[in-house]
Amino acid sequence: MRIWIMIGGILGCIGVVLGAFGAHSLKAVLTAKQLAGFKTAVQYHFLHSFALILIGVIHGQADPASHAKINRAGKFFVAGIIMFSGSIYALTLGGPKFLGPITPLGGLCFMIGWLILAFSTPKK
Repeated sequence: MRIWIMIGGILGCIGVVLGAFGAHSLKAVLTAKQLAGFKTAVQYHFLHSFALILIGVIHGQADPASHAKINRAGKFFVAGIIMFSGSIYALTLGGPKFLGPITPLGGLCFMIGWLILAFSTPKK
């Protein structure tokens, strides 16, 4: 489905911007531990942006019976990027501490998305 490729591409672009921001602007400001956390957020952001592009390709090849599950996996990946990576970005930049518990929920969204994708093809 074209929308997943577009979303993955846009989120990938945002990941490049944030990665460059972290590498160039934040390197002198953050501690090594904070910078490592920011890099982890960027890595997961990129990985799941690419996964969204793959979901778009898989969706185009899949049996229509699988489309709803494939779409659901994509939604979980987007939620994971926002909650996992987004909360780490915010916390690293001095955001409110209440965002801390959101990070593992984003990780859970990633895991659920992968499991849904793994079982999205119908039995033959």
